[in-house]
Amino acid sequence: MALTAAQKKALADAQALLKKQKANLTKLEAEQAALAPQSTLNKFRETEAQNDSAASATTEQLDTALATKAGPAPVGTFLGYDYQGNTQQTGTLRRKIIADGKGGQKIDFQSTEKNPDYVSGSRGGGGGSGGGGGGGNDGGGGGDGGGGDTTTTATTYTAPDGKIFTDLNAYNTYIADLKQQEKTKAGQSAYDLLFTQFQQFGMGALVEPLKQFIQQGLSSSEFTLRLRDTDAYKKRFAANAIRIGKGLSALNEAEYIGLEDQYQNIMRQYGLPASYYTRGDMGRQEGFEKFLANDVSAAELEDRVMTAQSRVTNANPEVRDALKQFYPGIGDGDILAYTLDPEKALTDIKRKITAAEIGGAAMQRGLGTSMTRAEELGAAGVTKQQAQQGFGTIAGGLQRGSQLAAIYGESPYTQTTAESEIFNIAGSTEAEKQRKKLTSLERATFSGQSGASSSALVRDRAGAY
Repeated sequence: MALTAAQKKALADAQALLKKQKANLTKLEAEQAALAPQSTLNKFRETEAQNDSAASATTEQLDTALATKAGPAPVGTFLGYDYQGNTQQTGTLRRKIIADGKGGQKIDFQSTEKNPDYVSGSRGGGGGSGGGGGGGNDGGGGGDGGGGDTTTTATTYTAPDGKIFTDLNAYNTYIADLKQQEKTKAGQSAYDLLFTQFQQFGMGALVEPLKQFIQQGLSSSEFTLRLRDTDAYKKRFAANAIRIGKGLSALNEAEYIGLEDQYQNIMRQYGLPASYYTRGDMGRQEGFEKFLANDVSAAELEDRVMTAQSRVTNANPEVRDALKQFYPGIGDGDILAYTLDPEKALTDIKRKITAAEIGGAAMQRGLGTSMTRAEELGAAGVTKQQAQQGFGTIAGGLQRGSQLAAIYGESPYTQTTAESEIFNIAGSTEAEKQRKKLTSLERATFSGQSGASSSALVRDRAGAY
């Protein structure tokens, strides 16, 4: 199985340590040969053999641990020992080397313990020119000519970037700084990505105030809270504050922008001026805020637009004239704005437009009607088409009916009477009886007249009843 680069490096470091250890022991043996008695020399040779065996065991242990794992070793896998810059025999303390789960290794500082393989005297010094042999771990005792030469190797700490420290506090501070630098670097990348995405929709200004928080690596939930608390966010999603004030729930960002897009598509579809949906700073569409604040659905907005466009703007002039006559507050330029105003109930708008359509149908036939009567007919279910047909019939017989009522001294036959019968509303039965009575009176009166005279009266009545 092929080793990873980190595993190969760990193995090479262990082998280099072994090589260095052998060289140090050989040098020490040469120095001691001239000064130490044979028993001391033998002791160093025994130490060398022990070191060879232990170092080999350590190397084999590490090699086996690395080679028998498929891929990176799991986090915490024991790989060997670190002797704080010393060898297995010269280090008084040791710490476990464990896998970091990414193909590398790290020192488990919590595992520091005494080194059971430490060889007493391995760090001792030689005697002076006038004295005896080397001392033990605390320094050699000298003769009359000099003291012991004690060598102490300082504990070292190596940072991930290779920098070496002998002070633990300085090392920990440096590691903390490295972590913060990595966090800041990652935060900068996150900010750049987020800003680019928001800027595509003209909302880069929303992200800019939060740059420092993103770089500090805030969690997504905390970032969202900070974002929604900025003035830029409150301005961009201004309708939410109004919704909350009305007891409605706030829309999340996706819902808010999604409705804006639907509103815009509807207005484009019906050919409304671009001024109704032009985007401003941060992609804000102020004209839509009243729809969002009043919980207007896309379907309702389309109904409003269609009502204004097809039933008023594109209708015959009489409908617009009737609308202005009945409701003076609505001018030509205000019809669309009036219809789109969510503060005005859609049912109320439709009621007024229906009344205007009925009034317009009457005007087309040369008749008149009041707002009150037009609204009554609309409330009774009379539509624009029914009004056009009905007022056509009424216009054809109203004048003759009024004349007959006057001739025979009957109750006046008025437009209201005719409307009751034609549109089948309250009073229709009485209106029908009145019309038939007048017709009968006329027929009885002229039953003895010449055919020419009778034909003329028939023509007068044609199409009226």
